[in-house]
Amino acid sequence: MKGLELAALYYKERCFPMLRAFFPGLARRVAAGLVGEGSECLGFDDEISRDHDWGPAICLWLNKRDFNKYGEALRLALDALPPFFRGFPVRRPGRWSEGRTGVMEMESFYSKFLGQANVPEKPVEWMAISDAQLAAATNGEVFADPGGEFTRIRKKLLAFYPEDVRRKKLAAHCAKVAQAGQYNFPRCAARGEYVAAALAEAVFIEAACSAVFLLNRRYAPFYKWLHRALKALPVMGPDMYARLCALAETEEPPDRRAGGKKRAIIEDVSRLIADELRRQGLSAVENDFLLDHAFAVQNGIQDEYLRNLNVFLGA
Repeated sequence: MKGLELAALYYKERCFPMLRAFFPGLARRVAAGLVGEGSECLGFDDEISRDHDWGPAICLWLNKRDFNKYGEALRLALDALPPFFRGFPVRRPGRWSEGRTGVMEMESFYSKFLGQANVPEKPVEWMAISDAQLAAATNGEVFADPGGEFTRIRKKLLAFYPEDVRRKKLAAHCAKVAQAGQYNFPRCAARGEYVAAALAEAVFIEAACSAVFLLNRRYAPFYKWLHRALKALPVMGPDMYARLCALAETEEPPDRRAGGKKRAIIEDVSRLIADELRRQGLSAVENDFLLDHAFAVQNGIQDEYLRNLNVFLGA
């Protein structure tokens, strides 16, 4: 059973009856779900994930007034629920799970990921938040929010970056794809600097994945899940997933100095990204060297401050 499914059942069968019995007024306002850090919030949990910080759990989000009035009592009531559910030990706050589940104040929850309690308004505020933090703040599921306060912020975040911010981040990732993959990887391989070539390949993969997420208007998750999450993206997702699998699995011949096989895949990935940039009207550059596209994407930014930043900044 997946963690999100287990959490939904735990809320329905254990948590909500407790709320209704002991906090009837609060039950009409508290938001419940499972959102934040952890593979289960992305639906990627498996048998390996169960070695730590996994099991029936819930997030209960209260506004500041309710948290100050009911937070401690609700925490004690939640802790008093039976320690097992559906054969699994219930998650309790500990070394791995402190602050991930349990009773939370809404503003504090969002501040943890955004650095502020509300949705950013200025481009510089958006730029200060990583894609992974925004992905963590908006993943998982909200099972109930009768007051609507928690999902009000969530929906605004899910509307994605302002276009200028998307362009700036996309330009930076395209620049890194070009620098690490199209430029530095073959040069490192030609010199026999295989560790440097491996580092360039890793930077290329991460930047390419991030660019695809931006082209899909989705927040890229923590690097551990970047590649796996590609498969669900409607724009280029399955094709990019397959090509990056091939890149990671390809072995060069004993004389690896040309880096030929991997270089061909890198150029194919770069071509796919360039084609999509042209399709979305973000760049009209005819070649497939993504540094040229990065400058074109950035030149289309309306905000003067973002447009004048170094093209590599923002990745």
